[in-house]
Amino acid sequence: MRKNSIKNTRVNAEVQRELSNILRAGIKDPRVAPMTSVVAVEVAPDLKTCKAYISVLGDEKAQQDTIRGLQSAEGYIRRELARTINMRNTPEIRFIVDQSIEYGVNISKKIDEVTRDLKDGADEQDV
Repeated sequence: MRKNSIKNTRVNAEVQRELSNILRAGIKDPRVAPMTSVVAVEVAPDLKTCKAYISVLGDEKAQQDTIRGLQSAEGYIRRELARTINMRNTPEIRFIVDQSIEYGVNISKKIDEVTRDLKDGADEQDV
């Protein structure tokens, strides 16, 4: 199975959907932030390993605590994943913090500030 094959794309989407459901409903660890979402999933072609990119709304401490909580609950998450998805192998999951959403929000704020400053400067020149 090639890395970008249709089968691999489907497996990635299915694992991402089920991981999202498990994180939303099944994890009771207080370290896991309530605003945690699965941004992307990359399952290896041999279905042995999986990288799950997690977005956490909060500061750096909340992100680290969430990753620690998810790592400690990996056995439960794999068991639930095996129960819901019929796959030959249930992949070993590695959680990675994805900060692209936070980065995008910061860039958007900076763009808004610049456009507001340019607009204010143009209004002052009109007077």
